[in-house]
Amino acid sequence: MPSLPACGSQSERCFRSQPLLLPSWLFRPSSFSSGLKPLTTRSLRSLSAAGASRLPRQKGLQLRPMEDSENQTEVILLACGSFNPITNMHLRLFELARDHLQETGKYKVVRGIISPVGDAYLKKGLVNASHRVAMARLAAENSDWLEVDDWESNQKEWQETIQVLRYHHQKLKHSYSANSVEDARLPNRTTRKRKRAAVSQLPVRMNQPKRKCLPQLKILCGTDVLESFAVPNLWKPEDIQEIVSKHGMVCVTRLGNHAQKFIYESDTLWKHKENIDLVEEWITNDISATKIRRALRRGQSIRYLVPDSVQSYIKQHNLYTAETEDQNAGVILAPLQRYAQEPVKD
Repeated sequence: MPSLPACGSQSERCFRSQPLLLPSWLFRPSSFSSGLKPLTTRSLRSLSAAGASRLPRQKGLQLRPMEDSENQTEVILLACGSFNPITNMHLRLFELARDHLQETGKYKVVRGIISPVGDAYLKKGLVNASHRVAMARLAAENSDWLEVDDWESNQKEWQETIQVLRYHHQKLKHSYSANSVEDARLPNRTTRKRKRAAVSQLPVRMNQPKRKCLPQLKILCGTDVLESFAVPNLWKPEDIQEIVSKHGMVCVTRLGNHAQKFIYESDTLWKHKENIDLVEEWITNDISATKIRRALRRGQSIRYLVPDSVQSYIKQHNLYTAETEDQNAGVILAPLQRYAQEPVKD
């Protein structure tokens, strides 16, 4: 067989980098002493198409397009709450939210943060924050993307959720280089128009490295948090506005909940509904920290409702007894105290 002719282009050079295994049906007799017609560049280019046409095709088989990871927005999920105690359902919320966001092809979830509330929240039955943080860390120790942050729980005063969001956003900005990171917070409509106008006037620079965006922080919650927005003196309207307009929410809903109806009935949520992802929980699980505490007070098993390490910790420290359930009994919740003294404007 004659040697291949020299190839000049990049696409042609690739044929010389690896040996070609050619099937016998591609050759035909000619006047050459070898009995084979020499292959030209054009014939080489047609090999893949000719070979592919003979490959068996599976009926109904569809190839999923490759996701462009460079254009995906990195997301960090932040869950604030009592975690009193943390349950398997809390961990499932993170998995459900990550699956939902990444299946859209627009997002890549890079981290999940569990932020237990501080003792100053004054919720009835709330055990010491050090115990709740320790149990959360035990629950997340087998995860390769979940972590527990104790900044909120270490504060002497109760911190609004928006303050926790701002803290983690600033922490992210400091952890990334200021020269190579763009803020990935959700821009408002005016900002979007300004950015489009500014980009159209920028000169095009070839081979300019793409600036890495700061991961976008999203609040992860259940429907109960979404519905709590309507409780008087529990949330500031401006805080809700900032959460849904600049960051966004991922809300895991259960069958029978009316999250979409609640969004429709709220002008603020409806205005920013594109920033609220509703995740349907098809494999229903009615685990709650309240029910677990009740089972513990009655001496019933909570195995398979919480991680085994959390169950062992509760038993070791004798948590969630009748005495601990009376903690903060009769005390007004911290946000209700604060906003009752300074009434929230409608």
